Amino acid sequence: MTSLDRYLARLIAIPLIATLILFAMLLVLDRMLRLLEFVANEGGPMSVVWRMLANLLPEYLGLGIPVGLMLGVLLAFRRLATSSELDVMRGVGISYNRMLLVPYGYAVALAAVNLAIVGFIQPDARYAYERLRYELRTGALGASIKVGEFTSFPNGATVRVERSHDEGRRLEGIFVHRASDNGGWTAVTADSGRFLATDNPDEVIFRLSKGTLINSEPSFTAPRVLRFESHDLPIPLPRSEAFRAQGEGNLELRLPQLVRIGRDPRETPKRRLETRAAFHFRLVEVATMFLLPMLAVALGVPAKRSGSALGVFLAIVMIVTYHKINEYGQSIGALGIVDPAIALWGPFLLFAALVLRMYYTIAYVPGGQPIGVLDRLSGKAGKLVGQLLRRPTREARA
Repeated sequence: MTSLDRYLARLIAIPLIATLILFAMLLVLDRMLRLLEFVANEGGPMSVVWRMLANLLPEYLGLGIPVGLMLGVLLAFRRLATSSELDVMRGVGISYNRMLLVPYGYAVALAAVNLAIVGFIQPDARYAYERLRYELRTGALGASIKVGEFTSFPNGATVRVERSHDEGRRLEGIFVHRASDNGGWTAVTADSGRFLATDNPDEVIFRLSKGTLINSEPSFTAPRVLRFESHDLPIPLPRSEAFRAQGEGNLELRLPQLVRIGRDPRETPKRRLETRAAFHFRLVEVATMFLLPMLAVALGVPAKRSGSALGVFLAIVMIVTYHKINEYGQSIGALGIVDPAIALWGPFLLFAALVLRMYYTIAYVPGGQPIGVLDRLSGKAGKLVGQLLRRPTREARA
């Protein structure tokens, strides 16, 4: 790498990494609030929230990597243009094609990473996320006992705790009620207690201290009362059936599995269309990354004597809009309205033609500016808004 290549690599790396981290953090924070509420309502341990977020991270990275690449290259070339370094490079004969070698090095590396994520890592992570949701709903991860509330367990067991100490290791003011299958019941009150693990994964021991036990059975003429210093009460835990096999939804299928199902004549036509649409959607999203460096250069270099950031705004709008078009193409392809390949690769070819036209304008047309008209219109609109905002101030002074 030449000194120019190393300089461009540093300029691109900083906004690329910053954008990727910021994008992932925003998505994680948005989902974290919902996951915290979901886990709390299901009575599961809070530690499972971090495991669920970790399984969602590949999906967020798959969305954030193209955005990071786009803004990294765009902001790097915008800095070169606004500091007149780009004019110097062009003046000594360095073409845009030569300067794109480093951005395309980033594009190839990140496209390979993104292909591994959306093709292999994300399906496994999605399946693990759905399994955690299932285990939370069925209670396989355990139930948390909230102080001052009644917590129900299988086989009719109900527990209430007044106070908790040492992060839940020591409980006080305990009430336990458990109904039996033959119509009897057992009620226990105790000053303190703690849970102990057993060799049976479906059961724990609730060791109670200084309490009273009342047992009533249909065969008893009167309930039996027992006062104790220490008593071990078995508490059954929720049992859950084995989670389903991976691959119920297309998001859980790896790329080779999508190809196999899409070509399998034994599958239903609906299933084959859905998997083909998902396959082409993932490939199109990865292939689009090879167009982003040219689009970033076309939008990142502002017009002469202009510091407008319109290109940054248009870049975000274009990449988000194109992503939504791909999602729509996947939907209509899965329904069979249009062949999945046409529904997804057709918009890709149109987007590629637009990007190539914009890059040709900036790289080969003297004084060419792909968004020159929009830049001038935005400048005039900004001046008009400024005049309208200053007019009430002048009238107030008069």
